[in-house]
Amino acid sequence: METEPGAAHHHLPTPLPLLRRRVLLIGLILLGLGAAMTALVVSDATRSAVQHVDDWWYRSVVNLRWAPLVTVSKGLSALFGTAINWPIRLAVTVVIALRRRWLALAAWLTTLLASELLIGPVKALVDRPRPPGSLIATSAASFPSGHAIASAVTAIGIVMALTSGRRRLGWMIIGVVIAAIVALSRTYLAAHWLTDALAGSLFGAGLALAIPEAFEVARDRGMFARSVPSTSS
Repeated sequence: METEPGAAHHHLPTPLPLLRRRVLLIGLILLGLGAAMTALVVSDATRSAVQHVDDWWYRSVVNLRWAPLVTVSKGLSALFGTAINWPIRLAVTVVIALRRRWLALAAWLTTLLASELLIGPVKALVDRPRPPGSLIATSAASFPSGHAIASAVTAIGIVMALTSGRRRLGWMIIGVVIAAIVALSRTYLAAHWLTDALAGSLFGAGLALAIPEAFEVARDRGMFARSVPSTSS
């Protein structure tokens, strides 16, 4: 049986450089969506509409509170707080360094630094009050959720730094689910409004995807020495 010309090419895997550019684009889109949500919260024209949605979500989660879920939510909040999250990040840094994957290490550290530098200025810009009746101690302004940014950067960033190939997709799904659960748990505890958590997740995921792939794209274009181990090798 003859094969139509070019049919064999339909099942060829996407070239790695093209895949990297696509992931970079997704990361940039997520960052853009985070910036757009920030603009909606800040703008006088849209702030009340955003708050209306946030108030609806706040009432909904308060009415659905269940003691075991509150306990789980508090545990997730602690896990991605400074006392535990940073030791996890340090351990990942050591693992990457021991593997001598220097480009991955540079991308990982840049992602962490960028996320930390982002939180303070955006909180200061929006200066949004926290929801009433938080079940845990909070500090600083509400928007965006620092926990949502941290969970997305850590969970997705670890996947980007330590996995590759077909394994990455499965681990990425797990990372995204973890980040989403942490973000929503913050609203369940009334520590953040829904849009605080959504924007934080968008910023964190965008950074975790865009920065490592930007390093890889730069490497593909010869901006880094070819001898430097890849972040996805």
